Order: sequence, then structure tokens, then C-alpha cells
Amino acid sequence: MAGLYIHIPFCKKACHYCNFHFSTNQKHKQDFIEALCKELQLRAKELSPVVFESVYFGGGTPSLLTTNDLNIIFQTIETYCQVSPNAEITLEANPDDFTEDKLIMLSETPINRLSIGIQSFFDEDLKLMNRAHSAKEAHKCIQLATPYFDNITIDLLYGMPQMTNTRWRENLQIAFDLGLNHLSSYALTVEPKTALEHFIKTDQHPPMDDAVAAAHFQILVDETAKAGFTHYEVCSFGKPGYFSKHNSSYWLGKPYLGLGPSAHSFEGKKRSWNISNNKKYINALANDNLPLTSEILTPENCFNEYLMTGLRTIWGVSLDRIEKEYGTAFQTQLLKNAQKHFDAKTLILDQNHLKTTQKGKFLCDGIASDLFML
Repeated sequence: MAGLYIHIPFCKKACHYCNFHFSTNQKHKQDFIEALCKELQLRAKELSPVVFESVYFGGGTPSLLTTNDLNIIFQTIETYCQVSPNAEITLEANPDDFTEDKLIMLSETPINRLSIGIQSFFDEDLKLMNRAHSAKEAHKCIQLATPYFDNITIDLLYGMPQMTNTRWRENLQIAFDLGLNHLSSYALTVEPKTALEHFIKTDQHPPMDDAVAAAHFQILVDETAKAGFTHYEVCSFGKPGYFSKHNSSYWLGKPYLGLGPSAHSFEGKKRSWNISNNKKYINALANDNLPLTSEILTPENCFNEYLMTGLRTIWGVSLDRIEKEYGTAFQTQLLKNAQKHFDAKTLILDQNHLKTTQKGKFLCDGIASDLFML
């Protein structure tokens, strides 16, 4: 099992675009930590003799945890898990949670990678997103963190109608000037039941414009290449030695265990997910019950998931693997369905791997769904 994911379901405030599971009420944070440790204990039989190559604290906002909270979790992990000595251990964080003292204390834990939710280096964008930090804090937190952490990635959002191409280039240049070795960048999307969806429906915010997002994506690809980054996954850009081990394991189809409310697990042909409710999660584990649902994946499910993840990466989809795991019929149908994308120059065959072209990268999710086996 490649990765251990731990979902921390708390935030200071709700960002307008976010539909992840979280609560702004931290009253039961300690009860949650106890429940999380209990879940790890109850699922210990799933862990032996697994050696985890990565541990990822996601959310929510994991940087709301104190170092004492983190140490309790790490002690439980040490008791019930085997973690590789060279494991990548990531903490997602918001800029406003960092002081130098906290960074020093974090550097003394097993955490060796920070993923900071910058989103933009401009206050106007941050206010529209309802982020809790300012542009000044965005700059400062990276400057504070760099002496203590070599492996830092940030998130940046693009595609907002009010963001000009010039401002987007400036956002990227600031990241380059700060000496970062990795960044993840996403087009702002309108998710169901979010504040952003409501604002657009009530004409309080302009609708998303695909042409703006496409232009920003091309700028992103061009500028990161000039700055020495490898575009190794649609949303991910890293310099040599700084690709995300944890996220790469998802894209390469490796198994992972997810802990915490709403967290998903994957074991090759089986997927499970925890209930997306903090109170029910805590109460279930207080009674030694695992609050999860499972499903067995069909060959079509597994094939489609491999397409969806593989086409997002520079490694692509191996036709040899398709034939070995799913049979010649799947491979033949895949190539038949792919022909129109070869003709459109959005897909190519490279050393028996199906890959998106530069033209196809921005469209890869749609291309993958077009190739699905139904």
C-alpha cells in the first residue's frame, strides 16, 4: 500500500468555491483526534505487512492542528503502521497558520513537505474566494518556511473571469521568484452547493469562461517550462526530484488507505469511503464501529479509472498493461475509440503508451470519459 491519507475536517472559514468535507466548528477537535487514532487501531489488520511510502495530511486545514495533536497521531501511526524511512510526509497548510515558532516545531516532527494553499498572491482574488489570508501573508509564509523545509509546494487557482493574463503571469512569476520547486495549479470550477454556485446563479459573480481558463492554462504550461518545471500531471509541475510521491501513487494506481471523515481508500479492486459527517464519525468509532461503505470494482470500473488517471500524466496509459490486466478486447476497443483523438491530434501513441498531446492536456478528462468502457 503506497500511501496513507489523513483527512482533517476543520477550517477557519468556508472558501466560496470549496465542496470538500469540513466544518468551521472546531469544538470537537480533540474528540476527532481520538476517533482518528481509534480508526487507525481498528484498521491495523489492513496495514500489516504494508510499508507506507507516503503520509498525507489533507483537509480541511491540517495546519490548524497543534504540534501536540500531530505528535499524538504520529505516535499512533508508529504503533500500528510501518512507514518507510524515506517516506514523503506532507502537511497541507494555510498561510495564516504559520509563525516562525510553529514552523520550527513542525520541522521537529516527521513532516518533511508542506503544501500551502496560496491560491493567489493578490488580495482582490483572495477576497473573492473568501480566503482567510492576505497577499502579504502569502509571501511571508513561504519566506518563513523556506529555511526549515526544502520541499514546499503551493496551490494557485486560475480561470477567474476577473483575472487578466497579465495578473496570472505575475502570480506565476512571484512563485518562481520565491524559489519554489513544485506547484499545483487548478482552474476554478463551480461545484454544486457552494457559495460560488449561488453567487453565479444570482448574478453576484460572473460565470466561468472556458476561453479564459484555456488561455491561463497555456500561459501556465509555457511559463513553468521556461522556469525549469516538468509538467508531469495536468495540474502538477515539479523540478527534478520534487514530484509528489503521494499524488503520483494515486495516478499510477497504487493502493492507499484513507482515514478520517469522507476519506477514501483503494485496494486495487475494492474502494471504500468513510461517512462525511464529523459527529457520526466520532460516535461510530467511540463504539468501535468503522463508519465506512465499500464496493467491489468491476473490470470496467478499474479500466476507466486507469484511463482517467493515466491520461493526466506524462507516463500515459500502457497498452501492454491494458492487454495483460483486461484482455485484448479492451485494448482493441480502446484503440478504436481513440482514433478520432489521434486524428484531432489530442492523443498520440508513444512507445506503446497512449498519451495526451500538448493540445489534449487541457481536455484530458473529457478525452478519458470518451474512451470509457461502459
